[in-house]
Amino acid sequence: MSNTYGEWLRAAREAAGLTQQELAVSAVMTRSHIAHIEAGRRLPSKEDARRLDRALNTGDVLSAFLPEEELAVAEYFEAALLLEQQATIIREFALTFVPGILQTEGYARAVLCTPFPRLSEQERDRRLVTRLERAKLLADPVRPVVWALLDEAVLRRRIGGPEVIAEQINHLVGLAESGRIQLHVLPFALGNHPLLSNMLTLMWFEDQPPVAYGEALRLGKVHENPSVVQEFQHRYDFALGNALPLRESLALLRSTARSYEHHD
Repeated sequence: MSNTYGEWLRAAREAAGLTQQELAVSAVMTRSHIAHIEAGRRLPSKEDARRLDRALNTGDVLSAFLPEEELAVAEYFEAALLLEQQATIIREFALTFVPGILQTEGYARAVLCTPFPRLSEQERDRRLVTRLERAKLLADPVRPVVWALLDEAVLRRRIGGPEVIAEQINHLVGLAESGRIQLHVLPFALGNHPLLSNMLTLMWFEDQPPVAYGEALRLGKVHENPSVVQEFQHRYDFALGNALPLRESLALLRSTARSYEHHD
């Protein structure tokens, strides 16, 4: 990532006589977020850029100068997308559907065809390209290290129909069998678990503290507060400890895929 934007932000902050902490307070951001932007490790979301402009009295300069992302995503996911591309370890928990970086084209297309709010065909195509580009993270055989913890509901929801979900499940099996991802299933029989109300992504990096990203209906948030991130890590570890072992998880995936393949 070019550091031009970060250099511009730092120059504007210093011209205003503000420290990173003072700017963070004024812009309702964290100091670490400001530091990462200035160092060129991140770009702000559109809303962050607008807040920076207001805090620095720079009109719409920082908003207008914000580079356009080639990848199309919902606005609330923009910050998480940038982090995902830099992460060395990614741990996903999915409650309702397969995480984006693990989706097949057919499954991703079906997810994006949700009946409400209906996206235009052009916007669906843009987001589909993004989804498939994100999956290219797995082309590197080593990094990032990826863990996928799936609630059994993910396997049972027939997104796209029997053929599409069977292909998706077999894709997951292939990734796990090749050793590219570590995969575990939280079975229905487990009942309640500490991640039951969340979709969660945990990310670690070489040169910055870990973060957590949580998502709900049209809402997503990157958590950087160390105590909050640690709580989510503990929740993930607790749930993982109650999940099926890899071999049993793969057996469940295979049997589920077969049931869809033989669906009449």
